[in-house]
Formats: sequence, C-alpha cells, structure tokens
Amino acid sequence: MKRGIVHTDRAPKAIGPYSQAVSAGGAIYLSGQVGLDPATGELVAGGLEAEARRVFDNLRSVAEAAGPGLAAAVRVTVYLTDLSQFAAANRIMAGYFTEPYPARVTIGVAALPRGAAIEVDCILVP
Repeated sequence: MKRGIVHTDRAPKAIGPYSQAVSAGGAIYLSGQVGLDPATGELVAGGLEAEARRVFDNLRSVAEAAGPGLAAAVRVTVYLTDLSQFAAANRIMAGYFTEPYPARVTIGVAALPRGAAIEVDCILVP
C-alpha cells in the first residue's frame, strides 16, 4: 500500500517523530493537534475555548493541505483534560463541521502534550 505524507506550514510542526497527516488506502489520517500557534510553536493563551479554536484551525489547515478539507471527516476523536468542558468543546466543534457530521469519540484524559486542555485528531475519506 502506497502512503503519502501531508505537510503544511499553516499548522504546527510535529513535536515528535510523526507526520501531520498520512494518506493510505483511500483515507487520510490526521495526527492529533493541540492548540499550538503555528507561527510561534507555543500553546495559545485563553483556556479551553481559545485552544479549541486553534486546534480546529490547525486541523482544517492540514485537511486542506491534504485536499478534501474537513468536509471529508468521517471520524473525530476529542481528548479533554476536563470533561466538564464538553459543552464548550461541542459548541466550538460545531462551527467547523456541517451535516452530516462525522462520527466522534470524546475521551477524558489526565494530561496532554505541552499542558494542553484539548487535543483532536480525525480521519478523512475523500
């Protein structure tokens, strides 16, 4: 199976040994994004809501670099360090997707890279 690597400067550089996204078998797998500003590499200030907007902006940039954009999302996974922020994350996510919405999983976690409050990954099928 042939794999393609997706990269854009409009999203943060990988902070480990991984790619921003990989296409394989007709799907595109986007790595998890936290609220890092692509220009500075630093976590945005302002708590979960600011981080969530940056996360979805980053995902959108990678999805657009891959070709189909977020409209091709079939699965989204949201990781939250505080599940009481579920409604806020939902509200922000709703601004980035339209019906039919992708399937989604939300997981409560103890910690995320760089002290982030939220991380999101997704799978696209063009």
